[in-house]
Amino acid sequence: MKEKVIEAYDKLAKDYEMHVDTQSGHNAYYERPAMIKLLPTNMNQLSVLDAGCAAGWYTEQFVKQGAHVTAIDISSEMVEACKRRVGDKATVLTCDLTGQLPFTNETFDLIVSSLTLHYIDDWVPTFREFHRVLKPGGNFIFSVHHPFMDFKHFDRPDYFAHELLTEIWNKKESGPVEVTFYRRPLQEILNAASAQFIINQIVEPKPSLDFKDIPEAINWYTKWLERLSTNPHFLIVKACKSK
Repeated sequence: MKEKVIEAYDKLAKDYEMHVDTQSGHNAYYERPAMIKLLPTNMNQLSVLDAGCAAGWYTEQFVKQGAHVTAIDISSEMVEACKRRVGDKATVLTCDLTGQLPFTNETFDLIVSSLTLHYIDDWVPTFREFHRVLKPGGNFIFSVHHPFMDFKHFDRPDYFAHELLTEIWNKKESGPVEVTFYRRPLQEILNAASAQFIINQIVEPKPSLDFKDIPEAINWYTKWLERLSTNPHFLIVKACKSK
């Protein structure tokens, strides 16, 4: 599975670098605005881990807000794309979230993981490592596929199953790419998080209306606004480490 994720995202790196910020409404107008609302209002001098940085959009936002940022991704091509984006303003590393992280205890004030964890089968070691490297009182914010979305979209027979799913993404730069990820029920997501952290907030986002009049966004809103306003697509969890 790990090799499949690396292969897929190495292929997708150029699309993420060149097109996601402007052509993927699910990121630009849906997931990102909801995540940004959960971040600290003042990030100046905070130590932040971008866990699953892809081409570095979040990394760049944190840098702009004055944070000391470390960005990690399992795809070396995504890491290179992130480096091209932020230069030497952040530390960017190729790193596997399923293993031991190369950081000392209580390094980070904030860990953010955007649409990454559904590529990991067992969250227990990953969340244990996040807990280890997060400072007491620090926040952990992550987004994943909403379990109901995957259950409905793939027409699965058992909502409570923890299962591997595959679909083909056809992108401008890469062409068709097989993407594989895990679906799990809501109770598994919340129980895994609450075993290590205190859950503060659950968000089932709806599209932000802040961008609906931007010319390049009109087609996306026409197609997706009603659907994503009535059917959950992503799930966001904000948690913290006890002091």
